[in-house]
Amino acid sequence: KNCCFMLTIFMVSNLFAQVKIDNDGMIKIDDQRTFIIGSYHLPKSEAPYAELANAGFNLVRSAATKEALDAAHEHGLKVWYGIGAVDLDKERESREKLTQSVEAFKSHPALLARETVDEPAWTWNEAGARVAPKPIIDAYNLAKSIDPNHILYLNHAPVNLVSTMQKYNAGTDIVACDIYPVIPHGIRPMFALFPDGIQGDLLNTSISQVGEYADKMRRVAGPQKPMFMVLQGFSWEMLRKEEERDSSKILYPTWDQSRFMAYDAVIHGANGILYWGTSYTPQPSQFWSDLKRVTAELSSLRHVLAAKQFPIELEKVYHEMGHSIDAGVEVLVKKVDGEIFVFAANADRNPVKVTLAGLPAALSLDVFNEDRTIAIKAGSFTDTFEPFAVHVYRMATK
Repeated sequence: KNCCFMLTIFMVSNLFAQVKIDNDGMIKIDDQRTFIIGSYHLPKSEAPYAELANAGFNLVRSAATKEALDAAHEHGLKVWYGIGAVDLDKERESREKLTQSVEAFKSHPALLARETVDEPAWTWNEAGARVAPKPIIDAYNLAKSIDPNHILYLNHAPVNLVSTMQKYNAGTDIVACDIYPVIPHGIRPMFALFPDGIQGDLLNTSISQVGEYADKMRRVAGPQKPMFMVLQGFSWEMLRKEEERDSSKILYPTWDQSRFMAYDAVIHGANGILYWGTSYTPQPSQFWSDLKRVTAELSSLRHVLAAKQFPIELEKVYHEMGHSIDAGVEVLVKKVDGEIFVFAANADRNPVKVTLAGLPAALSLDVFNEDRTIAIKAGSFTDTFEPFAVHVYRMATK
């Protein structure tokens, strides 16, 4: 009887994935470090879960139903779903509802995380919070008391003070931020945009603001919480009703822009990337194909993206190109199975040529997905970058 009892306990405990957090914020699923590539929406196709999985996604926001979670699990996808916050005016009823929501799927193998409230600190055109920290922290504590094996997710708008957003940290495991900087000049006023037609509020209005917001959110999260960036999966003009759209203002990120924004987030410390807004995007379309091409590339490097940062500081020597250097080339170095990967992104709006030095001796250096090699000597090599271009270098070391 004891043997049967222990076997039953073992089987039950292995129905769901144990979700933990490593000391650099990387999520661990059953002790496997995992870089997250997720979508807020399912594709508009007959096989949406398969389409996401084939494009390299490993997480999707789900309806809170067994059918939806089962479908995701069938295609190897993890899910997160919303549970809301405690309603302090109807606290008993609210806590009962939250308890039921958490209990419902705590043993489901597809479950990764639950979400409380989206952008709680932000209210359009006002300084006050839409939802105060306490109801969210109460929901977090309740959920964790019922299910300590899964984590909670909270996304912030790109504005608000670091100190304001830090007040919500006790109510989440994952700290996220959404930033969607590809916006046509002269767009008419609309929700979530400032009067100048920009969503973000930093001095940098180019797409390299993604990295600056990632830095901001790392200050919010601290060094050990997971930090996700929510990136652009839509055209702003498509958020309007169809009869109100101006076709001349329908602007999507190009493949190069989406690729840069993804790697910019990675280089600045994101432990995961999510895409919002694809439900407003025609499918099939060039943008949807381009976006899936980016996520597929990220997925092909997921074992590298999940690795810890390699502790090395590279020297950068820029060559004259007739332009100033502002942010310049930003780099992240990782080492996996004897290979060193250098993720390098030009955060400037002008082309640059740079020599990167200080790398270990290498047998060879090739540029991932570019079908070219570069000469490397004494741990140094030189390459050129178009504006907002990304190169991923793979080095076989001695």
